[in-house]
Formats: sequence, C-alpha cells, structure tokens
Amino acid sequence: MKLYADRVPKAVRQLLTDILVVLWVYAWIRAGLWVNDMVEKLGVPGARLESAGGGIADNLSDAGSKVGGVPLVGDQLVRPFEGAASAARSLAEAGRQTQDVVDTMAWVVAVIAVAVPLALVLFGWLPLRLRWMRRAAVASAVRDAPAGRDLLALRALASQPLNRLAQLGPDIAQSWRNGDAEAVDALAELELRRLGLRSRRP
Repeated sequence: MKLYADRVPKAVRQLLTDILVVLWVYAWIRAGLWVNDMVEKLGVPGARLESAGGGIADNLSDAGSKVGGVPLVGDQLVRPFEGAASAARSLAEAGRQTQDVVDTMAWVVAVIAVAVPLALVLFGWLPLRLRWMRRAAVASAVRDAPAGRDLLALRALASQPLNRLAQLGPDIAQSWRNGDAEAVDALAELELRRLGLRSRRP
C-alpha cells in the first residue's frame, strides 16, 4: 500500500490534508463532548429535585413512624405524613426521570453534532484517499515493467484531458497503437505524474 506520492508537491498536499482531516475529526469530537456537557447541565435541577424529594420523603416517613406510636390517635396522625411522603417520593421520581431525559438528549445532540462532519470524512475524503492509494500502489508496482507501462499509457489515453494528450503530439494515439516506445513512455509518464509518482523507482 502506498500512502503518499513520490513527488514532493503532491506528497506535501496529501500530508497536510491528512493532518487537517485528523484535526477536523478531533475538533468535532471535542465539540460533541462539549455539547454533551452543556446539555447535561440541564439535568442539575432534576438532580436537586430528586435529592430534595427523597430527603423530604425520608424525614416525613421518620416523623410518621414516631407519630404512629401515639396511643389511640397514632394511626390517624400518621396518614397525613404518609401522604406527604408519597408526594415527596413522586417529586423525587420526577427529578430522576428529568435526568434520564436530559442524559438521553445530551447524547443524541452530541451524536448529531459529530455525525455530519464525520460523514463528510467517511463518505467524501476517505473514498477519494483510498482510491488514490489503490491506484498509486498498482501504478507503482507496474511502472518498471514494459507491459505495465503500456497499461499506464492506455490509462492516460482513457482518462487524461485532451489538451494534455495533444501536447504529446497530434498522432500520439496512433503512435501508441503502433507500439512506439517513446509514445508509450510519454503517456505512462503523464499518468504517473497525475498520480504524483516518479517514472522510475529510486
């Protein structure tokens, strides 16, 4: 597998692009974590409500148990405390549910914030980068073989812009058909240059 071009300008561009992509991904992951932290703070009131409701419910339950020991009227006195304790537990449960909703929302928002930039990398930059690596690896492997250079020349004829082909001469296609070595080398060099590769291995 070939990671970078042989020619310095293209190799530098590739390296800088790779670094920028890594920084881009890192920055958006950090941004997603920051968004998650910010949304998580919305759950603080729910946590306080849960804590306060639980504390009140415990205190009321303790008070009710003490009041329940009063002779004759204890059972009647304990009911209001039990009702109030139940209401406090409901408040605590509402606080807990609020925290659950906020936690879920925090992760969903963070994932959405990161998903779009990562999708641009995965479906935009990465396929192009892998395609160049595959083509460059094949071209690098065959560039010194006569049959390989013929394939490179054919690729150049099929994919290079007409103005670049015309610069090699008006009869370049005919020369290639006739097996002209100079025409084949010129076309192969054109294709290798497009990929950022040198014509011969160092």
